Amino acid sequence: MYNCLAAYAYLLLISLIFPHAFADNAAEDSPHRRFEYKFSFKGPHLTQSDGKIPFWIHSGNAIPSSDQIRITPSLRSQKGSVWTKNPVSFEHWEAEVAFRVSGRGRMGADGLAIWFTASQGLEGPVYGAADQWNGVGIFFDSFDNDGKKNNPAVLVVGNNGKLIYDHQNDGTTQSLGTCLRDFRNKPYPVRAKITYYKKTLSVFINNGFTPDKDDYEFCTRVENMIIPEIGYFGISAATGGLADDHDVLSFLLFRLTEPGQNLPPPEKEIPKEEKDKYQEEFENFQQELDKRKEEFQKEHPDVQGQPIEDLFESVNDQEIRQVFEGQNRIHLEIKQLNKQLAMILDEQRRYVSVITEEISKRSSQAQSGQAPNHDMDTIINTQQEVLRNLNEVRNSLSDFKQLAVGQQQGNAAGLGSYETVQHFNDIKEHLHVVKRNIEHIIQKNNPAEKVKCPELPPSPTCLSSTHFVIFIVIQSLLFFSYIMYKSQQEAAAKKFF
Repeated sequence: MYNCLAAYAYLLLISLIFPHAFADNAAEDSPHRRFEYKFSFKGPHLTQSDGKIPFWIHSGNAIPSSDQIRITPSLRSQKGSVWTKNPVSFEHWEAEVAFRVSGRGRMGADGLAIWFTASQGLEGPVYGAADQWNGVGIFFDSFDNDGKKNNPAVLVVGNNGKLIYDHQNDGTTQSLGTCLRDFRNKPYPVRAKITYYKKTLSVFINNGFTPDKDDYEFCTRVENMIIPEIGYFGISAATGGLADDHDVLSFLLFRLTEPGQNLPPPEKEIPKEEKDKYQEEFENFQQELDKRKEEFQKEHPDVQGQPIEDLFESVNDQEIRQVFEGQNRIHLEIKQLNKQLAMILDEQRRYVSVITEEISKRSSQAQSGQAPNHDMDTIINTQQEVLRNLNEVRNSLSDFKQLAVGQQQGNAAGLGSYETVQHFNDIKEHLHVVKRNIEHIIQKNNPAEKVKCPELPPSPTCLSSTHFVIFIVIQSLLFFSYIMYKSQQEAAAKKFF
């Protein structure tokens, strides 16, 4: 044991005295990286004026925009993909992909795939791409088909062009490597780094919890991986009964060269005539842009000097604004219902006061020798029960208001879903009790009965069917909004290793 400690201390001392020796060895082992723009894309200005992506083609339901490519929108049974136009013949390469998978449900479907195949699989049943591919696919599977609760997951699946993908088992019987990573509904884009170097495929994942682009975690590694020497890169996605937005923000490809080997020659310079043509087009575009800027500043003098980015809200800001607007509308509806219940309570108190006066008169008559009327006691008890029930409903609405405010402030994490459902059920029971009591009062006050009760003012519509339906709808909206908020908090806190 002492010998091991001594050896460890000796190595530590050597590393402190000669730190550059280890650094030089690491630098010698790392390959040379060269960015390949013809096999990459990144916003802003990702698309051309005609909506196409330079050096790439898109198919299916893919929607390119200036800052991202929406491979599939959050609609059912959608498929889309993007592929490089020209084949890639690099011996070693590294791809960095930034994407978002977002949806409103606790579960999503079906997932996203990154491909390197011998041919373009423009459309098919495997995450929107063709089956029986020749190459490798890195799958980000978000739906649990086999029911083993092992999703979302990242899988590496190879194929020689003859295998059919095993959807029922989520490809676990064919995967060469896998890791559990939750990549849905993250605050920052999820990033994947895929490296193919010396016949070894390595996958690293940035989970999207931090804005640090280099915060990668090891996912899986497949050694002795044989892929086609020439192939196409592609990204595809698909939705099923459930639906997510699958957005790809960037795809960056790097050619890797082993240390000691000659670097790949630079691309040939384009002819002078073609260069002059491109330069002229660029200058015309720049002049047109400057002209439009001047016209815009003349039409909007109040925004001069203000950055253009500040004039438009981002996608995240828009979603947050819509959430808060919805919460404010729900809060206003609850306040309106609270006011109506307060009016009903005032009416009921007035009825109770009238009946109490009548009972006092009957009591004085009973003391003078007349028989008391027990029906009036029943009416006053019923009215008091109605008052109690209305007070309970009003208190429930106050709790609802506090819950809505708590959701806007983000402090509703302490409530459980079971208690929320039980709270809704209690309110429904209170409403049914109020309705039954009101019907009972109407029957008691029916002039066809023999008991002659004092003439009361007309009974107001305590809770009409329209108000009742509105109240139930608001309850449902509050319930689903709280469940969505709770699921987002749980998804943000969940991390698979």
